[in-house]
Amino acid sequence: MHVPLHSPFKASLLAAFVTTTLLAPAIGFAQSSQAAYVQGVQMPAWVERGGVKQPLAAGVALMPGDKVSTGKDSRLLLKMSEGSEIKLGENAQFNINSLSTRQENRQTFVSAALEVAKGAFRFTTDARLKLSSKRDVSVKFATVTAGIRGTDLWGKSAPDRDIVCLIEGDIGVQRDGDSEFRMNQALQFYITPKTTDNKVDRSKPAPAVVPVPPEKLAEWAVETEISKGKGALVKGGKWKVVLVSSDNQADALTQYDSLRTLGYPAEIHPRLASGKRVYDVRVAGLPSKEEAQALGTALESQVNGANVRVTL
Repeated sequence: MHVPLHSPFKASLLAAFVTTTLLAPAIGFAQSSQAAYVQGVQMPAWVERGGVKQPLAAGVALMPGDKVSTGKDSRLLLKMSEGSEIKLGENAQFNINSLSTRQENRQTFVSAALEVAKGAFRFTTDARLKLSSKRDVSVKFATVTAGIRGTDLWGKSAPDRDIVCLIEGDIGVQRDGDSEFRMNQALQFYITPKTTDNKVDRSKPAPAVVPVPPEKLAEWAVETEISKGKGALVKGGKWKVVLVSSDNQADALTQYDSLRTLGYPAEIHPRLASGKRVYDVRVAGLPSKEEAQALGTALESQVNGANVRVTL
């Protein structure tokens, strides 16, 4: 598609159009088999790679070395190449220090070193995947490291404590400076107090592994689940919300930059209307008209001159 641009913003807008409209879906699609990809995102959320921070969209691939963060009321669903899921809650900071997969004798072997610097986290492996794949995954919280061999684990790095909750399976848990111990009884949790500088608080009694009450587990689980009616993006979502339509390239680019800085993966889509070139600033990848409308309502007050409409 040829887009004639005749302003000082020509190069920037053309780059924005090519990157977001033509290349972004292909990037997430082509690389997803190498590491992990974004299955769903309740925005705002970002990935930092090579010192560059960009908003996350559904379908985007994540690679070793990526630093992922979420904002207020945000949720993130990641899928690893062998099918395991990683979920993050709001205001989280998550680092993929290493992540690789290989095929051997019809089995998939997964190796990963993950770090939850802040916020709530959940790792889930479907029971069927346990038969066809093996994993060596370590999850580092501020003061505790959990080694996963195929399980359902919930954890959180809070300002005053780290929590590790085994929902199902078998994990090795090691608090900084202590020996590793096993957790292999379902529905148990372990809390270690920490100091303001993210060190083990030795002034408090050593924590014990205790059963988790059903109501507490339900409360924790909500912290990492994408909610309906919040305008979340999903991989393969076909609905779009157009926030601004402008015949001014500079205005469109300003709105595009603003939304992306806020953690929303905006696109610029040029089109002809009544013989004039118009630039739609939009967010794509929503699963339904209702979710698109919810996102439009949430963003309307944050976008100057917003004229929200929902399209397929």
